Amino acid sequence: MWRHVAANALTFLIVALFLLVGAIGWGTKQYRDPGPLAQAMCLRVDPGANMSSVAAQLAEKNAVSSPRIFRLGADYQEKSGLLKAGSFRVPEAASMAEIVDIVTRGGRNTCGTEVIYRIGVNAADIQVRELNLVSNDYEELVRFDPVADDAPDAYGRVRVANDTTYRVTLAEGVTSWQVMTALNAFDALDGTVTETPAEGMLAPDSYEIRTGEQVADILARMQARQEAILAEAWANRAEGLPLATPQEALILASIVEKETGVPTERRQVASVFVNRLMRGMRLQTDPTVIYGITRGEGVLGRGLRQSELRGETLWNTYVISGLPPTPIANPGRASIEAALNPDTTDYVFFVADGTGGHAFATNLDDHNRNVARWRQIEAERANSGG
Repeated sequence: MWRHVAANALTFLIVALFLLVGAIGWGTKQYRDPGPLAQAMCLRVDPGANMSSVAAQLAEKNAVSSPRIFRLGADYQEKSGLLKAGSFRVPEAASMAEIVDIVTRGGRNTCGTEVIYRIGVNAADIQVRELNLVSNDYEELVRFDPVADDAPDAYGRVRVANDTTYRVTLAEGVTSWQVMTALNAFDALDGTVTETPAEGMLAPDSYEIRTGEQVADILARMQARQEAILAEAWANRAEGLPLATPQEALILASIVEKETGVPTERRQVASVFVNRLMRGMRLQTDPTVIYGITRGEGVLGRGLRQSELRGETLWNTYVISGLPPTPIANPGRASIEAALNPDTTDYVFFVADGTGGHAFATNLDDHNRNVARWRQIEAERANSGG
């Protein structure tokens, strides 16, 4: 009798084990197979949310076949504790495994409405754009100058929407005064900063921000990023440069940034200034003269006068020898790296060539020919109205 009971128990355990293995296999397949979502959706995960609340949202939108399997799968992968707040695009037929990855991998939001505050060299503007869930491309709703224009209705609507994210983007070559002034005027931020941050120490980049965040905290993030970029570039600098400190490298990088907008010639431009420093030649670069006039507070908006080229300021490199005492703008990573790893050339002159780039020369005769060519291009453009 006991043998019979034991045999039945063993049979039961075997069947139960097979059922358990089958259930696990079925659940795993459900977790990894394409899901029932008919078209892409935007999933909002609020701060403090958990996988249970996310699973409930997904089930309500018919994006998952089983909220329980969704939760168990996230737990098994040890991702439940990695849930990120934000707005995330969930593509059509996404599996539960894919959705878990989307809401836990981090990074910027991938759907909803986005407000981008662009701080440029000549002006700042606000762009409002929204993700088209079908094409997965952002489409511009409105763009306006927050100083000169009244805020359009579309901006007011997105400011109160709960799926709106905000970014501040700095262009290469903006001054610290421009950044501080623009951030103080941005209605999505709180607080006011009155002391201009050190010139050159704000990294041009794109920063995701929170509404109500303090202006001072945003500036601190920008400075920390620039410090890290500069430290890395300084550690990897070329040998034999006439630059004694990271600050001097930052000054040279800011001049390179203002002298060219062509990425491929940054290292050539840097080589010109390095060669001039090595030979004891004055840098003679117009952007330093402009900074001596404006101190970085606004745009000059006109050409330089001969009297200004001869005028004595701490930044006028036609008058002073060596580098000016401070950077003249905030250089981007590429210009910092160019200043610390310039091309090896004999160039000591350059002038605009009419294409947006520059013509370089190793001697004054060639340079004068390049200048004459540029003057001819300027004259032809003036005569044609171009």
